[in-house]
Amino acid sequence: MTQRSLLVRALWFLVIGWWATPIVINFAWLLTVTIVLAPIGIKLINLVPTVLTLAEPRTFTNPELARGQHSLVVRALYFVFIGWWLSFFWANLAALLAVTIIGLPIAIWMINRLPFVTSLYRFHG
Repeated sequence: MTQRSLLVRALWFLVIGWWATPIVINFAWLLTVTIVLAPIGIKLINLVPTVLTLAEPRTFTNPELARGQHSLVVRALYFVFIGWWLSFFWANLAALLAVTIIGLPIAIWMINRLPFVTSLYRFHG
């Protein structure tokens, strides 16, 4: 799968991404605080960069980049002790910055790193 053009991604952000991202973030975070629905919540968090700007993870475009991920045990322990609460603050700060022109570049940088902040998942390889 290839990346969409900058124009398409910018239009997506202006029409849908800026308001849908906070909804997805908070819904995903609510799912992660439950034991049964946590895997769905983490999957949604990993898709937040796509919701914001239609960015595709490089691990989908190049499977070779997926090899550098941390083990599932390390990622699970990190999530339980740090990721679940840190990601909530990180994501909501990014969503707040995304609605300002000055904060938009920082918000995009933060959203692209949200999967890593949550569970050490490398979205971009």
